[in-house]
Amino acid sequence: MTGEPNTRLSDLFGLAGWSKGELARLVNRQAAAMGHPQLATDTSRVRRWIDTGEIPRDPVPRVLAALFTERLGRVVTIEDLGLVRHGRTGKRPDDGNVEHPDGMPWAPERTAAVLTEFTGMDLMLNRRGLVGAGAALTAGSVLSSAMYDWLHTDPTLRADAPVLDDPLHADPAGFDRYEAAPIGYEEIEELERSVEVFRAWDAARGGGLQRKAVVGQLNEVGGMLAYRHPEHLQRRLWGVAANLAVLAGWMSHDVGLEPTAQKYFVIAAHAAREGGDRPRAGEALSRAARQMVHLGRPDDALDLMKLAKSGSGDEVLPRTRAMLHTIEAWAQASMGKGQAMRRTLGQAEDLFVSDRGDVPPPSWMQMFKEEDLYGMQALAYRTLAEHDPAAAAHAQHYAEKALALRIDGRQRSKIFDFLSMASACFIADDPEQADRYARLALMSMGSNSSHRTWDRLRQMYRLTAEYAGYPKIQELREEIKLALPRARSKGSGNSAQA
Repeated sequence: MTGEPNTRLSDLFGLAGWSKGELARLVNRQAAAMGHPQLATDTSRVRRWIDTGEIPRDPVPRVLAALFTERLGRVVTIEDLGLVRHGRTGKRPDDGNVEHPDGMPWAPERTAAVLTEFTGMDLMLNRRGLVGAGAALTAGSVLSSAMYDWLHTDPTLRADAPVLDDPLHADPAGFDRYEAAPIGYEEIEELERSVEVFRAWDAARGGGLQRKAVVGQLNEVGGMLAYRHPEHLQRRLWGVAANLAVLAGWMSHDVGLEPTAQKYFVIAAHAAREGGDRPRAGEALSRAARQMVHLGRPDDALDLMKLAKSGSGDEVLPRTRAMLHTIEAWAQASMGKGQAMRRTLGQAEDLFVSDRGDVPPPSWMQMFKEEDLYGMQALAYRTLAEHDPAAAAHAQHYAEKALALRIDGRQRSKIFDFLSMASACFIADDPEQADRYARLALMSMGSNSSHRTWDRLRQMYRLTAEYAGYPKIQELREEIKLALPRARSKGSGNSAQA
């Protein structure tokens, strides 16, 4: 007990709209359903949780997380409720705990538990048909400040620590956990292959159709990580967790579940660091930066990119550094900083060509090829063209180069290139060419579950207004209006260019 109010729990309690007596009755009922019929909570105990910071014993925090998750329609974890016993988790960032917003970073031994709890709650939302949105995103500057020291301190690897227990000892982890068991080489290789399958599917069709499967797989891996396997296996398993968490985050971002996506990116960074892979941790944070640009927050993206680049360590390959530079350039373009953007893209090009390929890239970088460099350059110049129309010609140039190389089935990237080209053509006063590429994008979007492609189409649609008097463009506008899904609610991330 801290003696101070638990402001996190208080805020969520207010949002839920329960009375204290009603919450007590719900806790008893839910606990019984979860196999704890002996639990007896009353109104005075709920008052102590909220007003004095008393932290209830297990299973009450898990019960509360499940109740708030269902009530609010988004993932609510034990950390979100301020019910973790270590640190000062009962305080909000603006209560003097800026260095640890939303319980981040958490202690290393908590990573598997946080991963499993969060995925379990996410799966529960899926099963019950609820929408996992509605929370606020953590600002990039706050997030990067919280994680800076943590990311720049080398993790204590289990191989360097004394083994005090059975190496296959399992610690209890969060909610709805996969029933863990020790695994070996073959199981890890199968998990690594499954990541490649999910990654290819996401690139081809978008994140909507396979997100639940990825989250479920990640939930199982969290259970496996509760065991202390031999170090060489444990590190590979952390790598699988990091890759799946990035995919879960990217797929969540792809369908507009922005706070959920951000949490997965942070989980991925933790998992990568636990496995000793700092470049992977940096790349995970760069995904959070891309998300920020998409949501119209490029200043936050630049804060995250500073952390991603500095936290990636000395082992990061030139091609990976090139990819990080392209994201930074896109953020700069969003702010109208043309000179800085051109300089950053030039550095990206130099890094890309300097990669001799003598060191095989990690699996998560094999999707960043020459066409992806061109595609990001096209996106950056197309974004800058909103501030400086002369940049549109450069966007067309790079989009054309990217499209010429798009032969590997990554349909979503191809759609983005079509839309970059169409938008640049409209800005460059070439409606004939713009119409052609817009229709190519529109033809490809029916089988794609990516909300981001529709977001980009909306951005391009705005540019067609100037040419509405042209019969072909008026026809295109009508086709787009018929094809567009109903706009998502305000704050869901439909205003960006990514």
